[in-house]
Amino acid sequence: MSIGLLGKKVGMTRIYDADGAMIPVTVIDVSDNTLLQAKTTEKDGYSAVQVGFDPRKESRTNKALAGQFKKAGSDPKRLVREFRVESDEDIPTEAPSAGMFAEGQYVDVIGTSKGKGFQGVMRRHGFGGSPQTHGSMMHRRPGAIAAGSTPGRVWKGQKMPGHQGATRITVQNLKVIQSRPEDKVLLISGAVPGAKGGYVIIRPAIKKTADK
Repeated sequence: MSIGLLGKKVGMTRIYDADGAMIPVTVIDVSDNTLLQAKTTEKDGYSAVQVGFDPRKESRTNKALAGQFKKAGSDPKRLVREFRVESDEDIPTEAPSAGMFAEGQYVDVIGTSKGKGFQGVMRRHGFGGSPQTHGSMMHRRPGAIAAGSTPGRVWKGQKMPGHQGATRITVQNLKVIQSRPEDKVLLISGAVPGAKGGYVIIRPAIKKTADK
C-alpha cells in the first residue's frame, strides 16, 4: 500500500477547464504533514510510517503522547495515522505533501460523515411511509418488524430507526483536478465525506489509475 496524506476539508468551490466547463471541487488543506515514526520489519515486525497533522497546544496533550512527539522532534499533533508499506525500502524519508499527487490522478478519500442524530426509517432508510389519509395513525412509523409466530423474533439487520451519520466513509476514484504544492492544498473533484474542518485521509486509488 502506498503512503497517503492527511488533510482538513476547507470547503467546496468551482473551477473551469480549458473548454469552459464548470467542475465542482473540494478544497483540502494538506499543510504540515510530519513524519513521526518509521516502523521496520526488524524492530516492529512490519513496515509502516506514522504521519502527524494539525498542530495542537502542548498543554492539551497528555504526557505519554507529548513524549512520543518530543522523541520524533515534532510539535504535538491533533491527528496521527499510520500507513503500511510493502518493505522497509519503501519507507519515505521526507514528509508527504501535495506534490505527491499529480493532476489527473485518482484517489480514495476517507473521512467521517456528517452526524444526523436519531432519525426515523423514512429519512434513514428511505421508507415510503404509511397512508396519509384520515384514520391512519402510522404516517411515518416502520410498521411490523417481525412475524408473531414464526420466526417470532426480529431478524438481524432489520431496518429500524436509529442514529444516522458520524461513520467512517471511503469515497473511491475521485480525480485530482489541481495539485498546488505552493499553496499546500489539493482540489479534488466532487464531494468528500464530512463537514468543513473535518479531517480526511487521501490515498492513491486502489481500483483506478490516471487517465491516459
